[in-house]
Amino acid sequence: MPASAPQPDQTQQTEALDFLHLYHTETGRPGLRQRQAEVYRGHLTLSTEELTFGARVAWRNSTRCVGRLPWQTLRVNDLRHVTDHDEVFAHLLAHLRGALNGGRILPTMSVFGPGVRIHNDQLIRYAGYRQPDGTVIGDPQNTDLTDHLRRLGWAGGPGTRFDVLPLAIESHGQVRLFELPADAAHEVHITHPDCPAIGKLGLRWHALPVISNLTLEVAGQSFQAAPFNGWYLQTEIAARNLSDEDRYDQLPAVAAALGLDTASRRSLWVDRALLELNVAVLHSFDQAGVRIADHHAVTRQFRHFEALEARAGRPVQGRWSWLVPPMAPATTPLWDRRYDDREVRPNFTPQPPAWRAARPGVCPFHP
Repeated sequence: MPASAPQPDQTQQTEALDFLHLYHTETGRPGLRQRQAEVYRGHLTLSTEELTFGARVAWRNSTRCVGRLPWQTLRVNDLRHVTDHDEVFAHLLAHLRGALNGGRILPTMSVFGPGVRIHNDQLIRYAGYRQPDGTVIGDPQNTDLTDHLRRLGWAGGPGTRFDVLPLAIESHGQVRLFELPADAAHEVHITHPDCPAIGKLGLRWHALPVISNLTLEVAGQSFQAAPFNGWYLQTEIAARNLSDEDRYDQLPAVAAALGLDTASRRSLWVDRALLELNVAVLHSFDQAGVRIADHHAVTRQFRHFEALEARAGRPVQGRWSWLVPPMAPATTPLWDRRYDDREVRPNFTPQPPAWRAARPGVCPFHP
């Protein structure tokens, strides 16, 4: 081995060998021994086919995802040769537009080259502006991200509750900001089929959830910039993002629009408002022609996923608290299920927020 060749540690080598065995076993491709020899020589460059398989299996192994049934349909853009800021941004725009697919959302992942990182936890996020009195205009979850982007030079948006944040793209230690055009951050305005007053609340949400703060771990290799998307489950938007008291906290406003008595929670106004907000989100996405799942269908699909995995002789890992929906959980087929929540690879690992250790003018990557 040349002196300059990187020497993988034992864990990386074991993961690489395990992955190659899995890949060749499941795909039936020849050449396993040759690929194993490359691992022992100290360097393994994944082919596009191997990377695609690894990304799909990482989705299959994701303990927190209830929507794993279509894991084999994940499209993977192999962009490991791309590290330039402008090129990264151009490919992210292509990802957003292509994955939206006119509303017929396609599960997609884009894997970029070494040294690239996206500071935003999702490609589309709404700003959270801290106010002097301690309140927040926008999404309170994103106040730290918003502050970070402003320190990097963002002047701020119009100051509405739904200002789309720019992307902070890091490449080899240098960070640049990029504004998302409206057509790349497609939004759905929330209306209700029977209650026009809910539509007058001015609520909306972006159509595409593209997660960008997880590292793809495949074959002992880490890909820090690997944004990926499926499609929304309506409870993510209606029962959490718009409803949680530390997020948009819209249930009191929805209850008022419905004319409910909110003097006591014993009237179950919270439950009724929550139900109708979920109805509104499903209705709005359907009217806009944007694909969205509901919690009853997706949990039934997960049971089908379990059956297919059992037929293939594979155990299903899962984290029950994430798989069971935050609305009417006892009515779903996962309520009485129990799962092994061990993490196995290929998989995704969380990245610490970039701003936690950022220094002025420098935004280093922290693995």
